[in-house]
Formats: sequence, structure tokens, C-alpha cells
Amino acid sequence: MPSPPPITVVISRFDDLLALGLDSVMADESTMTVLARDVAIDRVGVVLQAHRPDVLLLDVDALPELARVRTLCLAHPATRLVLLGEPRGTAEAAQLLAFGASACLSRTTQARDVRHAVHLASRGMQLMPLGAASAAGERAAAALLTHREGDVLALLRQGQSNAQIALALQIGVETVRSHARSIFRKLGVSSRRALIALATPQPVAPAPPAAHLARRRPVARDTARRPRHP
Repeated sequence: MPSPPPITVVISRFDDLLALGLDSVMADESTMTVLARDVAIDRVGVVLQAHRPDVLLLDVDALPELARVRTLCLAHPATRLVLLGEPRGTAEAAQLLAFGASACLSRTTQARDVRHAVHLASRGMQLMPLGAASAAGERAAAALLTHREGDVLALLRQGQSNAQIALALQIGVETVRSHARSIFRKLGVSSRRALIALATPQPVAPAPPAAHLARRRPVARDTARRPRHP
């Protein structure tokens, strides 16, 4: 039985220590091939268009705004996004997943968990956060989704009814409706269908076999390097 093609990966620009760590993770993983690394945030879209990788490892802290995740997912539905950055609150992580990201990981995530997230993402699956939130993440989340809204969002995206969500969270149905309206407003959608579609990449036609011969491709390195300060 032939081996499956390697998972193709593009890595955005990270600080030097994290970049070295990611290089080590990728070098030790025979099932993944890096097509481009150290890609500046303003060149990510161009590189994704050129390479059409299975997964993008993205420094979420470098984004000018979190909504950029949604833009990238809509513009490049063939590529799944695995985000790495500072620890985030449950609500903010839930919002990034609602925007279409496959995982939202801390910079301190262990190598095996990064590999696991990449494998899940390449199969179109999401890695849901379990909970731990930092104080900084909580302050950011206050302007986004509340903890309870994050809980409701997760159940809405599973297709559960208001009554089912109320039962699961031990709250009233009217409270669920209120949270749902707030979530729709904050995420810029008008219905459950739109909410689910927001996080569901559209089907993409399989690439021809030649596109998967990534093991023999040279690794491209973004040339727009940031200036080095003495």
C-alpha cells in the first residue's frame, strides 16, 4: 500500500527561538514537508496563493487584527490555519476558531502537540481549547466574547438547538437566545447557518498528483527580511 503524500506546510515569521523550535519539529517529522518558512505577515497571502499548502503555521500575535484570520480562511480554503501566539482566553480562542482557524496554540505548546494539531488540521478537523486563560487573554476577551458566549458558541457550531444548549449549560432558553444574538453581532453574522459556514472551509477539488511531489521541491524562504538591529 503506497504511503500517503506528505502534509505540506508554510510557516510564517516567528521570533528566532520559536522559529528554531518549529524548524526542529518539522525536521523530525517525516510526514510533513515545509514549502516556505519565515514568511512576513504581509506576504502570507501571496505565498499561500503560490504554494497552496495543506497547513499554515501562523504567528497570530503579528496580525494587525484577529479578523485577518477570517479573511485568510475565505481567500485560501484549501489551507488550514494553525495559530501560535501568547496564551488566549477561552472566548478569544473560540472566536478565532469561529473565524475558521483549525487550532489556537500557546507558544509554550509542546512539539508533539504542534505536530498533532497540524495532522488534525490537514484532515479538516479543529482542536478545541479546553480552557486555561491568562489575565491578558481575559482582558482582550472582554471586548469580544464572554466566557458564557464562548460556551454557547461551541454548542451552536455543533448544531444544537436552543433547548439543548439551555439544558447542557443549565441556563434558560431566553438566555441562550440573548447570548446567540450577542455572538452573531460580535462575529458579524446574522444566522446559525452563516455562523457554521464561517468556520467551514468550502470543498476544494483535489490537486493533481504532481502537486503532491513536495519532497523534491526546494524550500522557499521569504526574502523580505525584517531589519536586524544591533
